[in-house]
Order: sequence, then structure tokens, then C-alpha cells
Amino acid sequence: MRAAVYHGPRDMRIEHVPRPRPEPGEVLVRVHANGVCGTDASEFTSTQMYPLHARHALTGHLGPLIPGHEFAGRVAEVGDGVEGFSEGEAVVTGAALWCGVCPQCRAGRTSICAFYATVGLHRDGGLAEFVRVPAHIVFRTEPFGLGDDAAVLTQPMAIAVHALRRGRPQIGENVLLIGAGGIGAFLTFALAQHGARVVAADVSAERLTIARVLGAVETIRAGDASSLTTALAELGFVPTLVFEVSGSDAGIAAAIAAVDAGGRLVEVAIAKHLVQIDARRITTKELEIIGTNALIGREDVPEAARLLAVEPAVWQAVAPTAIPLERIVEDGLVPMLEGRAAQIKLLVDPWTRAARPTAMALA
Repeated sequence: MRAAVYHGPRDMRIEHVPRPRPEPGEVLVRVHANGVCGTDASEFTSTQMYPLHARHALTGHLGPLIPGHEFAGRVAEVGDGVEGFSEGEAVVTGAALWCGVCPQCRAGRTSICAFYATVGLHRDGGLAEFVRVPAHIVFRTEPFGLGDDAAVLTQPMAIAVHALRRGRPQIGENVLLIGAGGIGAFLTFALAQHGARVVAADVSAERLTIARVLGAVETIRAGDASSLTTALAELGFVPTLVFEVSGSDAGIAAAIAAVDAGGRLVEVAIAKHLVQIDARRITTKELEIIGTNALIGREDVPEAARLLAVEPAVWQAVAPTAIPLERIVEDGLVPMLEGRAAQIKLLVDPWTRAARPTAMALA
């Protein structure tokens, strides 16, 4: 089969590799498409998670790796001991893997498992024609009515759903979202559907236009704490909950400055370096700082699929194009690294030989 194989920093090769066979308890998925995200771009330049040189404790993977953790497809083969799936069924996964025995897993918090792993980061993933995955993380999409392209968005939406749960928004609550690209777009929609009043802030006018489509009641084009707080004051909008999705120093500073006293700040993005924060303001405003990591498959993936199916047409603006494997570096990873990505979410179709428009209609 054809696959994009990562060998080291900036060394991604399209290769013909053996088609995998599902092991007992696994399902082989014929990949329809795979989404590309900021984590893929970061790993492309400087390997931090891919187990190239040391075997991963949970997955056992060692060496060159096929990335891709945002994928959907159809069952191609069922491994021994697997029930409940038939060949040809449309499926999706959250790509999350956990040990099941550490204290966090026993408490139900598998997103912070001591050995947490992800298909496409710690074992071969979906930037290939086929991928094998444990059956217990696979969900059928037929009950949700998702089309094949829309189903590919389930994993990033599940990340947003998990972040939403961590923030505990109330119906009608004033919520500020800083960073409307990537997970921020999915979180905007999830929050609006939950009943929150969302104001989205970003430096990109195009992203803010899409945020309106996804349910933001207002948008602010601002890049620092001063301009953001001024704009919020002009709107008369006092957020009691802020989701910080940019991961930038300016975004985190703006979040702390903007949230109301006694409010909650959910840090969604993974900062690329140590960030200085105004700890005095956190103390005097009695702020609650909440971290969120990954997802909990059994809870977040089904809810993500349900949300995507509510208004499938809106996702056309988020992910309008799918490209072939051969263009993953030039049209996918490099533009994202250089801050010139043409769309919020880019899909990679391992079966196409030319870029194609996506189709987000219900199945």
C-alpha cells in the first residue's frame, strides 16, 4: 500500500509498504481521508513524540512511522475475537490509546493515562491507504448519519468536546475563545450548540468570518491583551469563561486579563515554550486555571460525531479541500509551519491523485 512515512526531521517519504493485517482484537480500516493538524506540523520539524529511536512503552513501536491521527474510513478486515463490525461499514476513531491500569485510567481519566498514546503519533496512523486500530476505540458512523469527509473531522471535534467538558460552560454564559483556527473552530461550534454566548478573537479576518458561521455571536480581531480588553469593553461583554487556543504568550496574557474575577480559564493549546504569566492577577481575581489534554474516547468521540451531524454544511468552510498523499509536505505541513495555510483543516486522501473538493453532506 502507499503511505507517508516519517524518517526524521523534515524527512517524509511516500513509500510502498506492506498492507497491515489486523491482530486479534483489531480492525483494519481502509482510510477515506486523514486530517492534518498543528501537531503533525510540529513533529515534522522536530521529533518529540514519534518513537523513532526508543520503543514506546504502550504501543511497542520503534523506528520510521506513518503519521496521521485524524482519520475515518471503512472496515476492510476484522481481526480474531472482534464482534460488532462488518466489512464495508463506515467507522471513525478518536485515535486515543491508554493502559487501563494506572491510577488515572482506573479513575476514568484515560486522557492523562501514564502511558497515553495516539495512533498516528506513537504507532502507525492514517496517512496511508490502510491502518490497523484496536477495535475498542472504533465507532460506527452510521448511527450519526455522517458522510465520509465529515467523519474525518470527528477526532479534532472530540478534542474540542473534551475541552468543553473541562471548562463546564453554563447555558447563556459569556465565553471568550482566543484562537479561532484548528481546534478553536470546532470549540466555537460545540460551545454555541451547548448554549453559551461565544465571542471569538483571532488575528485572522478569514477565521473570524468562519467563527460567525459556526455560532460566535461576535468576533474581535485583536492580537494582544490591550486591544482585546478594549474591544470587549466596547461590546459590553464580560467573559466568565475563557478558552485559550492560540498557545501564544500574547493569547495567554490576554486570557488572564480578560476573564472576570472568579472566572475560569481553560488552556487548550500546547505552548511551544515556557510562558510567563501574571500570577498576581490570578491570585487577586481568584481565577481557576484548567488544563485539558487529548480526549476520552468513549465519552467524547460519540458526542463529537453527533455535533458534526447537526449542521454538516458548515464544515465545508472549515475543510473545503482534500489533497493526495504526494502533496502532504508541500501543500500541507510546510504552509502550516509558515503560517500561510489556506484553510482551517486540510484533509489528505490517500486514494486520489489530485486535489478534490470535500463533500460534507450527511450520508
